Amino acid sequence: MRLEASNIAVSLSGRGIVHDAQLRLDTGELVGLIGPNGAGKSTLIRALAGVIAHRGEVRLDGAPASRLTPRQRARAIAYLPQDRRIEWGISVRDVVALGRHPFQRRFAALSPEDEAAIDAALGEVDAGAIAARSAKALSGGETARVLLARALAVGAKVLLADEPVAALDPYHQLHVMEVLRGQADRGAAVLAVLHDMTLASRFLDRVIVMVDGRIVRDGPPGEVLDVALLEAVYGVTPLIGAHQGKRWLVPWSRTAANRGEF
Repeated sequence: MRLEASNIAVSLSGRGIVHDAQLRLDTGELVGLIGPNGAGKSTLIRALAGVIAHRGEVRLDGAPASRLTPRQRARAIAYLPQDRRIEWGISVRDVVALGRHPFQRRFAALSPEDEAAIDAALGEVDAGAIAARSAKALSGGETARVLLARALAVGAKVLLADEPVAALDPYHQLHVMEVLRGQADRGAAVLAVLHDMTLASRFLDRVIVMVDGRIVRDGPPGEVLDVALLEAVYGVTPLIGAHQGKRWLVPWSRTAANRGEF
């Protein structure tokens, strides 16, 4: 499935946050949305998910997403928000089961297909062993993985993940990126907000860069994540190299108290 967005603009409390954003997300792609704090990344991804009002148009396989019912849209687009709180004293498995809500009739029991999707999602994030635990008894990292499993349980063709590796240790950061890579390789279109340039340079097919609410670059990591961009956008100088055929990039030093003009 292809997601296309044109002229997306969002204002919050009378202030423009996203300005005329244009992007596409294709089947089989893992794309990163990067940029400094306050660039508008989370706001843009929420607009694409349809959870906040916006101007412009989002299309799925050429059809306006606005014509879909909320249930149809929830089946087509899975959204992992930045907020990692779980307020309910229910089991981990029941949290993940919420991802199957768009497919259920009111008051209906979970179908065998639902159960299989829940099991698969728990397995993907290595959370099967904590499925019976109370969701309020989880660590921050466990909560992040469980909420990702809830998004995976939808089985949507488009996955929008806002900072999916936040609060995770290095082992689970790599694991989550492998999960997202696997989703794309199996045919999903995946967009993830990231701050880790090392993970971005290794795992992504494309990088979309936002600055001050505008998309300023879009392309393969090897072409976009260069010294000039990182100095201009983030005010840092990176070290760049390669290992086992993969490019790596590590932000190494600050180049200025404030980032430069892009």
